[in-house]
Amino acid sequence: MAVNADDFFKAAMLDKPRDTMKSKVGSNVTLINVMQIAGLNTLGISIARIDYAPLGENPPHTHPRATEILTVLEGTLYVGFVTSNQANRENKLFSKVLNKGDVFVFPQGLIHFQFNPNPHVPAVAIAALSSQNPGAITIANAVFGSKPAIPDDVLAKAFQAIASDPGPLQDFCVADLHSPVRVNGFVCKDPMAVNADDFFKAAMLDKPRDTEKSKNPPHTHPRATEILTVLEGTLYVGFVTSNQANRENKLFSKVLNKGDVFVFPQGLIHFQFNPNPHVPAVAIAALSSQNPGAITIANAVFGSKPAISDDVLAKAFQVEKGTIDWLQAQFWENNHY
Repeated sequence: MAVNADDFFKAAMLDKPRDTMKSKVGSNVTLINVMQIAGLNTLGISIARIDYAPLGENPPHTHPRATEILTVLEGTLYVGFVTSNQANRENKLFSKVLNKGDVFVFPQGLIHFQFNPNPHVPAVAIAALSSQNPGAITIANAVFGSKPAIPDDVLAKAFQAIASDPGPLQDFCVADLHSPVRVNGFVCKDPMAVNADDFFKAAMLDKPRDTEKSKNPPHTHPRATEILTVLEGTLYVGFVTSNQANRENKLFSKVLNKGDVFVFPQGLIHFQFNPNPHVPAVAIAALSSQNPGAITIANAVFGSKPAISDDVLAKAFQVEKGTIDWLQAQFWENNHY
């Protein structure tokens, strides 16, 4: 009863450039995790803005508790990750040059980096991570800057040659979309056939989409929590709790401005609405599942095939059957492409 909408919100100012001049590596990471938004607790997702100076980098590091999905908002980035020790004693680099709107995935626990190769123009990216507290281990800092220091005898021998047994688990399981085998998910592609393009998409997320025939009405994601940040404009957002012991379904709502962040817990009905009659709005949303699903409430209830009996719906919504028949006759659009 003490929880309110502010527990799922932060005026994070993710639209504002961060200072990269004080960083030796020329980058600045602004992480929004459970320490900033208490409502993220147990929901398994967080978000970050990363600013890169010209020739700046986010140096090789790992997230021990999270996979990362990154999209470039401005500029160009050279990115990559390295596999763990393999049976052939190789650590393979998967790398790609990303442009504005492109998306790349860094699997959990693997060493990865981002570098701005442009000597004149800064770059900006938004990253979502599959943990409310993903952690970060910067390799150089951890190995050469630990307190107390790792003995130099240990490091001298380690960096001359490193040998270890290959782990029993794979670094990743890239979906084999053409396999005839059906499992809960997809069969893994042969790791030797995997390349950087399996983690990349020229998604053109910097390009405006057609909104003339669409909106984002109340819906749920049955398999994912969603974390959303506003890039342009203003949004009125909210979610409704499940049925409570007091028979109430409480609405948690907030008006978001550019740079604000809001969390929608998994499975709960939620919405986003642009209240401005003249100015469009844009947001980036990350979801804590590779296949979150979407159930638009009006579509599912009044537009199912075959239709739910109007007797059932009339009683459920406490209206006349004629009203239900009229609603079922409408065209219900899917805006989740």
